[in-house]
Amino acid sequence: MKKKAALHNLGCKVNAYETEAMRQLLEEDGYEIVPFEPGADVYVINTCTVTNIADRKSRQMLHKARKMNPDAIVVAAGCYVETAEGGAEKDPAIDIVLGNNQKNQLLSVIRDFEQKRAGKEPEQTECAITKKIDINHTKEYEKLLIDRTENRTRADIKVQDGCNQFCTYCIIPFARGRVRSRDTEDVLREVRALAASGCQEVVLTGIHLSSYGVDLKEGMDLTSLIEAVHDVDGISRIRLGSLEPGIVTEKFAYTLASLPKVCPHFHLSLQSGCDTVLKRMNRRYTSGEFREKCELLREAFTLPALTTDVIVGFPGETEEEFEVTEEFLRQIRLYETHIFKYSKRQGTRAAVMPDQVPESIKAMRSERLIALGNENRLMFEQSWIGQEAEILFEEKNIIAGKEYFTGYTKEYIRAAISADRDYANQTIRGTLTVGPAEHIYTTIGNEQ
Repeated sequence: MKKKAALHNLGCKVNAYETEAMRQLLEEDGYEIVPFEPGADVYVINTCTVTNIADRKSRQMLHKARKMNPDAIVVAAGCYVETAEGGAEKDPAIDIVLGNNQKNQLLSVIRDFEQKRAGKEPEQTECAITKKIDINHTKEYEKLLIDRTENRTRADIKVQDGCNQFCTYCIIPFARGRVRSRDTEDVLREVRALAASGCQEVVLTGIHLSSYGVDLKEGMDLTSLIEAVHDVDGISRIRLGSLEPGIVTEKFAYTLASLPKVCPHFHLSLQSGCDTVLKRMNRRYTSGEFREKCELLREAFTLPALTTDVIVGFPGETEEEFEVTEEFLRQIRLYETHIFKYSKRQGTRAAVMPDQVPESIKAMRSERLIALGNENRLMFEQSWIGQEAEILFEEKNIIAGKEYFTGYTKEYIRAAISADRDYANQTIRGTLTVGPAEHIYTTIGNEQ
């Protein structure tokens, strides 16, 4: 009988990629992958530590796994175990602690634990095996690989790890270490394998994607990687993960605009539209520089989708500073704005800054920016009504009582088409019209 393994991912796209890679390792070793429910022999939780809340969720999922099967092997992997200051190792719910840059060792540490348990050691009061390195002093990029995805349409590809920025609110450089880039040929091998499996779109992602190549040989950077991926047959779309504004130069923008596979969908990390707050955050640009980058992308591409993240209630943020951010977002009119209420993270400089903002004020500011973001989103989508677009369809859904296939344009506008035939993983061109339900903004007018 096959052993059963269940995996649960917390956090970012990099974590999602690593979880998929561990899933494929287990499958190749003969495990049956099952839902994260009672009955599994092995539970792997790829944890997150970006906020104190993320730490708590990581612990909750680890304890849930232990309760679902007290005899199972529970593996705590990833960022939480790097920053928990020994808390993960002392947690009796955890059998194996697997740090970052060690996830490719999953099978060997499971076998080591099985051998250790077969020796009938005394009842466990802390984890039995810890597999970690000094993540803050490694230059090695961890090799992981995926060669397929469940829906075949899109795959996240991790090409970079670590961060050298040290924003005052962020713990991730301590959990992920310094910048490390994946070898270009290794990336291309994975992209070719994914293309052979039927995948049409790849999303290049990393902890600090803009720094790709700084540790590789001269001439290798994110632009050159994108150009290399563009040459892979079978891949029709290249989408990018979060970028720092500084990477957007005239050369970067116009080079990407000359590559037809590149999706005109750019997530530029803003965090605040107020320069005094940006300085306290240790962000390395001004709001004026951010605006210039957006204008440059809008010159190079036709109706590109520009999205961002904004933190409200950062320590010391006054009402006047918040209103500067609000007005900035009103003027710059981004497609999507992901709003986060500042969450104190122990171990960061911001956690001990004076003038912490009350939660009630954070909530009010968040609501205002979410409402503004919805207005901007609707305005952008309406600008596409009547325009011809290319949609890559993914899956079938019931919308307003009728079956539709849904997918995304290159700008990541969600679109639908009547399910009169199987459109899964197919690309269709058509004119965008008003959608069939409130949450589906567009559909295909001239269906082909």
